[in-house]
Amino acid sequence: QAACNARLPQLSPAPKPPQTHTGNLQGERPSLNCTSDNRIRQVIFPLLYTLLFLVGLTMNGLATWIFFKISSKSNFIIFLKNTVISDILMILTFPFKILSDAQLVPWVLRGFVCQVSQVVFYFTMYISILFLGLITIDRYQKATSPFRTSTTRSLLEKTPKNVKKCALLKSEFGLVWHETVNYICQLIFWVNLMVIVVCYILISKELYKSYQRTRCTGRPSKKSVNLKVFIIIAVFFICFVPFHFTRIPYTLSQTRNVFDCSAMNTLFYLKESTLWLTSLNACLDPFIYFFLCKSFRKSLLGMLCKDTASPGLGAQIAGQNERDDTEDTPL
Repeated sequence: QAACNARLPQLSPAPKPPQTHTGNLQGERPSLNCTSDNRIRQVIFPLLYTLLFLVGLTMNGLATWIFFKISSKSNFIIFLKNTVISDILMILTFPFKILSDAQLVPWVLRGFVCQVSQVVFYFTMYISILFLGLITIDRYQKATSPFRTSTTRSLLEKTPKNVKKCALLKSEFGLVWHETVNYICQLIFWVNLMVIVVCYILISKELYKSYQRTRCTGRPSKKSVNLKVFIIIAVFFICFVPFHFTRIPYTLSQTRNVFDCSAMNTLFYLKESTLWLTSLNACLDPFIYFFLCKSFRKSLLGMLCKDTASPGLGAQIAGQNERDDTEDTPL
């Protein structure tokens, strides 16, 4: 029998088809073996988010208390109040991300971060983007017509292995849905970016015309005061533009097998860094309230001067707060 077996032709195993990166969502998930530097992920970013949490909660808590004292008599005030609420909700998600990234909680709670708190974070981020667009439109109306009134399927089972990456908790349909939502969010961002850029081009033209008129008449120019409105576009570009240039390639690295491990790690660090800039928006929005909302500014200054100024000065500030709100577009 051994001799017969020796004479039989030996069948070699069929060659495996070469692996190609077709870019579709089917097939093997992104590699579990592709890990990032734990020192950056578990130490640096948690410390940065802790700083944002402390500063942002303090500033937005103060802003909330002040806005409770200001009546909602204009679109502008309403937009700012809603932005404060959105920022506070975003800030409240920071502790979950801090504990998860630092791996100070069990893996089950890290799954909660992937499925719940990150959803809230991104939801509030795009709410803030939308309100920045509305505030810009309101400021454009104020600059051009200052006296016109403005009118899923079931999730995969969570295990210590797949909770390492949020994408691994999603089914095939979940990956498709994640990518689709990303494109929708990108559309929201780019539409608002175009609205803001167009409005600021028109605002700049109006400011230039105003500057030309004041130069011809010899009256002192108020250009330096009007330039405060550009704080909105500065915050928008600092906080949101870098993240949205990074988000599409990072999402593809999580849903499609199109990048090697080195590129995935690079995209991860870019995403986390630009996401921190996005979170910084919660700390920068109070500056928008202070520089552009006269009611907010006077209420804050009145509160700060309450203990040191005379009662007459406090009453004078309060009176001005009620009757002088020229920077707010009427409702």
